[in-house]
Amino acid sequence: MAKSQQSDEEEIETENVEISEDVEYKDIKDLPGVGSTLASKLRNADYVDIMSLATANPLDLAEVCEIGEPTAKKIIAEARAAAKMNFLSGIEFEDRRKAVQRITTGSQTFDLLLGGGVETQAITECYGEFGSGKSQLAFQLAVNVQLQKEKGGLEGHVIWIDTEGTFRPARIEQLALSRNLDPKETLQNMKIGRAYSSDHQMLLIDKIPELVNKDPKIRLVIVDSMMALFRAEYVGRGTLADRQQKVNVILHNLQRYADRFNLAVYITNQVMARPDVMFGDPTVAVGGHIIGHVATYRVYLRKGKKGSRVARLIDSPSLPEGEAVFEVTAEGVKDVDEEKRK
Repeated sequence: MAKSQQSDEEEIETENVEISEDVEYKDIKDLPGVGSTLASKLRNADYVDIMSLATANPLDLAEVCEIGEPTAKKIIAEARAAAKMNFLSGIEFEDRRKAVQRITTGSQTFDLLLGGGVETQAITECYGEFGSGKSQLAFQLAVNVQLQKEKGGLEGHVIWIDTEGTFRPARIEQLALSRNLDPKETLQNMKIGRAYSSDHQMLLIDKIPELVNKDPKIRLVIVDSMMALFRAEYVGRGTLADRQQKVNVILHNLQRYADRFNLAVYITNQVMARPDVMFGDPTVAVGGHIIGHVATYRVYLRKGKKGSRVARLIDSPSLPEGEAVFEVTAEGVKDVDEEKRK
């Protein structure tokens, strides 16, 4: 065992650790057995608060901090007790849900379909063919989240992970002007990461806690698109298991960050045609059951009549399936005029 690892092991009791659930710890160094030396290592690895430790994976924590897995498990157990991550009554859970906020899409009918807008502490996935409005909705949300709360925003900032090279500052500025926001300030409030490989995409997503700790006003994470790089790099059935495992890790990390920081996560996804479907729409989202199980809200976007777009809610934990019609204009996402509905 390395010297640094031994010193960290000595800093925390390795046997008979009692979890004090009735004590609140304000700082990670106050957790029993952690101390200032190990706390410094934890912070350097972006475990800066109790909740970040409580939601950590023991293997990851042991590796980045150079401590043993048993030690990592005990640290996490103490953090979870401090964060009161135990069973809650339905009323207590309802109280926690009061922290959830929503971002307007720009369309009242679309907002209604989603129960009031794109939700924090959740992953909202929109999938569809090219030109269906997936990226345009991402641009709109990146602007709308910066609006005042009474206007459907959260007065928040944005992280945008671009895997297809489709981010355009000019579109953000155009939408900002239409919402009476300063275009340059709107762009300044965004952190853009261009991913060039699936591993690079995973690295950028792992950087989210670091970015949020530096800028606590971040309220929205956009990944446009989730599967593009994986689809290009993992070809053939022989690579499917490895691909799906990595996608699963990404999605669960995104959900953990959404819960930890009260973020809204919006991901776009590509589609493919199923040749075995003889009747109806053969379009299906890429990514299989992995994305379907993890995404909180799944929305299928398609082109409608007279340039409109149709959003169909495919899956939600509490909302019924339904459709909303909207349009994408130079001024952004908005409800369709009555004449276009006819």
